[in-house]
Formats: sequence, structure tokens, C-alpha cells
Amino acid sequence: MFSPSQEDVRRFFCAVHAKSRAGAPLDALETLASQWIDEHPEYHAELADADAAVARAYHGSDGRTNPFLHLSMHLSISEQCSIDQPRGIRQAVELLAARRDSLHEAHHEAM
Repeated sequence: MFSPSQEDVRRFFCAVHAKSRAGAPLDALETLASQWIDEHPEYHAELADADAAVARAYHGSDGRTNPFLHLSMHLSISEQCSIDQPRGIRQAVELLAARRDSLHEAHHEAM
């Protein structure tokens, strides 16, 4: 089972952001992560500094969401839809995307 640490997750997203900005090749998971990162420019500054990202605590009391949790949720929903697990999630998200005219908004609603 894949169980990365909090630091691993944060470094992954920061590395993907850096590779994408540099035009470096991305593997399949990195490509998917990069697409969701592109949908969230409000997170780009935090993703640009991996050491600060690893050190930062996200409590929500400052009104900011945890970008790493948020992006991880996008990846999780994407994976669930790709294998339709739990059964029916693919159709539910597709219907939401059609209703909202946005896969991005459908993911947010599914969260």
C-alpha cells in the first residue's frame, strides 16, 4: 500500500510544480497533478518553496486551505473516477461536471 508521509506529499507537489514550470518531462501521475496545480494558481507561491511548504502548519484559522490536502483530494477523486470506485462515482462526477459545466467545480462539490 502506498502511504507517503506529509513531507513526501508536499515535496511531490512542489517538485511537480518546479518540473512543470521548467518544461521538464512528467510521468503520468505528475502530469495529472500538474493539471490540477494549473487550476489553482493561488497555490503556486507556496509550491515554489518546498522547504517552507514542509515546515508550514495549516490550521485553517487564517482562512486558508491546505493546498496539499486540496490537491491530494483532486488526485484522489481523479483516481476514484478512473476505476469507478466506489461504484458510481464516475457517473456522479460526470453528471456534476455537466451540470456545472466544469470538471473542476464538480471535484470541489464532490469534496
